[in-house]
Amino acid sequence: MDQDVIRSVSIFSSLPDKEVEHLAETLDLKEIPQGTLLLEEDALGDCYYILVDGEVEVLKALGTADERLLGVRGPGSFIGEMSLFSEDSLHTASVRARTSLELLEMSPEDLGGLLYRQPKFVYEMMRVISQRLDESENITIQELHQKNIQLTQAYEELKAAQAEIIEKEKLEKELEVAREIQLSILPQEFPKCPRLDFGACIVPMAAVGGDFFDFIPLDDDRFGIAVGDVTDHGVPAALFMALTATLLRVEARRTVSPKDVLTEVNRLLLSMNEAGMFVTLLYGILDCKKKTFHYARAGHELPLIMNPKGMWEKVDQATGQPLGLFDEPLIDEQTFDLPSDSLLVLYTDGIPNALDKKNQRLGLENFLAAISGEKSQPAQEICTLVLENMDEFRGEEDPYDDVTLVAVKIR
Repeated sequence: MDQDVIRSVSIFSSLPDKEVEHLAETLDLKEIPQGTLLLEEDALGDCYYILVDGEVEVLKALGTADERLLGVRGPGSFIGEMSLFSEDSLHTASVRARTSLELLEMSPEDLGGLLYRQPKFVYEMMRVISQRLDESENITIQELHQKNIQLTQAYEELKAAQAEIIEKEKLEKELEVAREIQLSILPQEFPKCPRLDFGACIVPMAAVGGDFFDFIPLDDDRFGIAVGDVTDHGVPAALFMALTATLLRVEARRTVSPKDVLTEVNRLLLSMNEAGMFVTLLYGILDCKKKTFHYARAGHELPLIMNPKGMWEKVDQATGQPLGLFDEPLIDEQTFDLPSDSLLVLYTDGIPNALDKKNQRLGLENFLAAISGEKSQPAQEICTLVLENMDEFRGEEDPYDDVTLVAVKIR
């Protein structure tokens, strides 16, 4: 296939020449007649399409009294990608050819390979999905507005309340899906290592948040450990969190130095960060054989280390700046020993900054005391109990920030 066909598709515009050449060799250009049903709602998603020419209709409840046109997509549109984020991999809507079409067909293997080779493309897909969610919300708001105009004055308050309930339920459902997507990015289970005991908890202040953590097995004796905190909250922070976590995971597996990992992640974030967001991040390599933790810190909270005697060790530090803001951020790089029976704790500032009803902070001292009081417990139990202690301190006050806590006990 002619590479110009690939280049003409807007979603592929940022791909390097080598990737364009690969797609031109592997993908086929297909012609589809008008009226063809490309995707069917609730059917298994086993292929994806990129529209080169023509228009398609996106429909819910096709063929029923509740049939609804969600939108019309034109050249450059990615079709079928939402099944990637569905727990059961089913299409969330039907897609029908509004005109005759020219399109590229991708298998799950083709798409998976593209995402692996080009991590920037993940951000492009998330940006398109975010735009579609905005469009869907705007359409819903417009429809509700039109219905409200038709109501009589006698039912104005009742109808307004009903519209509010519908909108709230829709938003809650979308946020539920977003939360499931975000949680799927986090480690689903802890690494298995007889010399280490892992624990972690994450609590977003809303349905989704900007905190994340990761455990990345590098070999039999080394594990990458990361904790990050994206500026802001909600869906924008969650999208930036997903991008950062993906880039970090890719770079950690191909770059030896933690500092180099953060430097490369920063370079990639700057090339894709039009929103001006940033992230504080700590990434380190825990070497079980050498019993050391070599880490790089980009504006994040310092790690906490409890020695075998139950005392907190002082950690050396240099200036570290967040990622996503500067071309060459200052990064704090340190190494310290982790002997047997020591404890490593990484966290985000939502814990010490938790506020009670008197607007008083929990503070680092009380946070450390809570950990010390549970030091004999398994790592996961430490995390759970410390966050329960924080909740008890906060009482009925709303969360100040997203909260993440990671603990690693060295046996």
